[in-house]
Amino acid sequence: MSENAETADICLLLEGTWPYVRGGVSSWVNQILLGLPDVRFSVVFIGGQRDSYPRRYYDIPPNVVHIEEVFIAESWQPGTVKRGSPPKADHAALEQLYRYFHHPDTPDQSMVDGLLGSLAAGELTCDQVLRSKASWQVLSQGYMEHCTDPSFINYFWTLRTIQPPVLMLADLARRLPRAKAVHAISTGYAGLLGAILKTHWQCPFVLTEHGIYTKERKIDLAQAAWVADAKDEALSGGLDTSTGYVRALWIRFFERTGLLAYQSADPIISLYEGNRTRQIKDGASASRTRVIPNGIALAPWDPIRAERAPGIPMVAGLIGRVVPIKDVKTFLRAARSVANVIPSFEAWIVGPEEEDEVYAQECHSLVSSLGLGDHVRFLGFQNIRDIMPRLGVMVLTSISEAQPLVILEAWCAGTPVVSTDVGSCRELIEGAGEEDQGLGSAGEVIPIADPQATAFAIQRLLQDPVRWANAQKVGLQRVTRLYSDELMFSRYRDIYRAATGDN
Repeated sequence: MSENAETADICLLLEGTWPYVRGGVSSWVNQILLGLPDVRFSVVFIGGQRDSYPRRYYDIPPNVVHIEEVFIAESWQPGTVKRGSPPKADHAALEQLYRYFHHPDTPDQSMVDGLLGSLAAGELTCDQVLRSKASWQVLSQGYMEHCTDPSFINYFWTLRTIQPPVLMLADLARRLPRAKAVHAISTGYAGLLGAILKTHWQCPFVLTEHGIYTKERKIDLAQAAWVADAKDEALSGGLDTSTGYVRALWIRFFERTGLLAYQSADPIISLYEGNRTRQIKDGASASRTRVIPNGIALAPWDPIRAERAPGIPMVAGLIGRVVPIKDVKTFLRAARSVANVIPSFEAWIVGPEEEDEVYAQECHSLVSSLGLGDHVRFLGFQNIRDIMPRLGVMVLTSISEAQPLVILEAWCAGTPVVSTDVGSCRELIEGAGEEDQGLGSAGEVIPIADPQATAFAIQRLLQDPVRWANAQKVGLQRVTRLYSDELMFSRYRDIYRAATGDN
């Protein structure tokens, strides 16, 4: 799909986010688009299956001058491969493709440059990779030299699933209207396309990671039932065990696409220091990395905070999707303990339930089994500004986060926060650096999956007006000084100007 065709300043590469998914990274993308109206954007949306994205949740602003959509699953559909005699292909180019993405040998810079050059120039096609004699020779050689899985069929079809999306994105890169610079909002397929576009257009490439994409894919692959091997091997480093090789091939692919993005992009941006350290560990040059935290519009929250009722509401709210990664069950078990001590206590769960209906039903059943019917409310998707001022404390029990915007929203509404020690949450609540830490704590940090610690942290705030008021004050000070959207916009405006050569 293609819309409009004006020349863009920045080609924004998005995988599975805006405009088809609400919240999280999508909210940030929308914020950037609206906050920098003088920047002309083109957008490439990369999805999995087309029918997984039935509607857009965001309006397209006027500074988005072109939209392109591509769906990875369509690279495997009939029609991708031509009929007739097998095509001829460059053996060396194919060997580079296989060695970079599939072989355990550490790739050197010449291999990276050669692969990107081949992809950008269209020297490799999907038809050549899937049907040429040279491709079969390289694939077979790789199996004999490196594969420890006795099943050639598993090896063959795994590679055949991995490779077509790479060629699809390379073909897309040659068709896209040119922009002055490229900005990918993750590694993975978006980062891979960014690296190809940088080579094809000879333009700057900016990379921003909210979470660490490769780490997230490793977690997904460790739990994936469709991979027919042992789940523990790939994550524990045993990439050459006979039971884990297929999973290892997938993990290696995402590690190598991440490395490709890190080696091509400058700057490489993360939301907090912990993720910057992880990027460097995974192959990013320290000199290219920098931290730009998310920001929030402060002014719209002033009247909302001013209308906040006096006192501390005996309400704890978990704001987020009802999915396992948010660990709603730990919040519910904590609510049982708090309700035993504070009879008027209520726990609100504010977020959509349709993403994982089985898990949502399990949460409803847990409420019944814990006897929490009078204390727990499932409110579904709500306007955050209506909900936040009515909370005594905002709770995050997530097992994984990057830099949650909802924490900044809580502080703007005058609501202290209880959060698991994931992502930047400790840094947010307790401060980053000596000066920031001097402000004090804006809430409580708790271990992952610990209902007792969660309950105790909620009680400490709700039952101690002095502690609660101090956390409220620190939260507002911290978000005002360090996390305004204007500060974030200013930093990205400078990056875009440097990338496009505009003053």
